[in-house]
Amino acid sequence: MIALVTGASSGIGEATARRIAREPDAMLILVARREDRLKALADEIGGGAKIVAVDLTDDDAPKRVADAVGGELHLLVNNAGGAWRGRFAETGWANVQRHMELNFDATVRLTEALLPALRASAPSAIVNVSSTAGRVARGNSGAYSAAKFALAGWTDALHIEERPHGVHVGLVLPGFVVTEGFPQKELVDNRRTRWIVSTPEKVADAIWEAGPGGKAERYVPRPYALAAALRVVAPRLTRRVLSGDSSLTPSTTAK
Repeated sequence: MIALVTGASSGIGEATARRIAREPDAMLILVARREDRLKALADEIGGGAKIVAVDLTDDDAPKRVADAVGGELHLLVNNAGGAWRGRFAETGWANVQRHMELNFDATVRLTEALLPALRASAPSAIVNVSSTAGRVARGNSGAYSAAKFALAGWTDALHIEERPHGVHVGLVLPGFVVTEGFPQKELVDNRRTRWIVSTPEKVADAIWEAGPGGKAERYVPRPYALAAALRVVAPRLTRRVLSGDSSLTPSTTAK
């Protein structure tokens, strides 16, 4: 099995690469900006892991990655992303554009470039890593939520379109996760909120379930699905609750 993981230099992407590497037939292609981190991870994983050091927002990024892949790919994990907090009145369109370019546009462009290889290798899978913020938005993170909402909606449609071609498309929606850029110290130190914080390794397991495991979507931790359901059945209540504290926002680390 040939698997490609973006944002593999740290956090969820790094944990996902290690999770996939446990499979006996796995051959990994690791993509991120930090070449030194990718090299260290590839050496640790072994098995002929390849690296592609590239900024996925660059114009030539999809072609560079596709050239490294060749014509065979069984699993694509679109994990790379980032979050920059700020209210719309202060940060404006520029912050929305920044989030869309990395969290949505880059994923769509890369998927387009690799779709022929995924179809040719069917049965195969794509896993898009969105966020609980892609179902429930909070203040100070509207730009991030906009991109992750777009990713979630596009994922649902892409699955319908690609199922006849043997390509499963799954979605993973993490909540608060302890990563290099987001240690979540306040939440972890508070015994009342510690339970809502997860680890990259648990997200990696969910990614595997949403990819080769064939699951449609997975929330991490699982109870976050209740927040998404509440948003649908009781939107007014959800807004009132979230208006009380906009300081907590599930995020990913820029990679």
